[in-house]
Amino acid sequence: MATFDIAGIAQQLRAARMAWREAQSGVSTPGGREFPSRDAVAGIVEALKGVLFPMRLGPPDLRQESEDYHVAHALDGALHALLKQVVRELKYVAARRGDGGAAIDAEALAAVRSFAAALPAIRTLLDSDVLAAYQGDPAARSVDEVLLCYPGVLAMIHYRLAHQLYLLALPLLARIVAELAHGATGIDIHPGATIGSGFFIDHGTGVVIGETAVIGERVRLYQAVTLGAKRFPLDTDGSLQKGLPRHPVVEDDVVIYAGATILGRITLGKGAVIGGNVWLTHDVPAGGRIAQAESRSGTPDNGVGGVTGA
Repeated sequence: MATFDIAGIAQQLRAARMAWREAQSGVSTPGGREFPSRDAVAGIVEALKGVLFPMRLGPPDLRQESEDYHVAHALDGALHALLKQVVRELKYVAARRGDGGAAIDAEALAAVRSFAAALPAIRTLLDSDVLAAYQGDPAARSVDEVLLCYPGVLAMIHYRLAHQLYLLALPLLARIVAELAHGATGIDIHPGATIGSGFFIDHGTGVVIGETAVIGERVRLYQAVTLGAKRFPLDTDGSLQKGLPRHPVVEDDVVIYAGATILGRITLGKGAVIGGNVWLTHDVPAGGRIAQAESRSGTPDNGVGGVTGA
């Protein structure tokens, strides 16, 4: 029978863990979990999907006459579960700051109440996203098909929940919620991005939307579009500066076709159309059109591409 050096490997793994904790926080903290549980957050999001869309994403045996009861019961359970994870994040942050976090329970409760109060508005925004997908895709046969099957809609459900957590200064929970959708769909939307109503990602795989991106209403993206940063400024000590506006601003009614890469704090004006596989690092006026041959400087390439429109 094969044998393994379990005790020795376990001891080495412990040493690696303790070294990491010392390097990150300056102090090792043995004991229970110090941060939110990804598995617990996944369960909370699944419950919230059923709260937002009970007859489509709720339990398979749910009947319409018991819909309100299910929503109330599931919402209560999801919010209490979320409260535990919020407390964990706040304690984690307090420990990293080195303070006691005396008011954590009250702060967590206030955050979860604010999150719950935002759910009706989130549902309304998601309705606009579902309708945009249905109206924007000739292959869609019903809004139910869109809600049940489209990866862009799944990503938006996660994003809109995650964005609310981000606004409540819960970035770790927000990122977990967003990354659950990223893993399932290949669509990477940072929860800090600001996205207006009626947003539609068609096909979706490979879409990347950065933290400080601002997207208006009725915007449509296709697969493999990147709204990214052009450069990363450094502090005097060589560390990356965080939180600076570094991603594009996309105004209302813009369409961005597959494979376009749009970098930096530039503005795509209202109604602009960005062609496939474009690399873009400059502003586009309202109503402008950018073709694949457009150069980074905005100069048309032999008259084939270029900026048009007002």
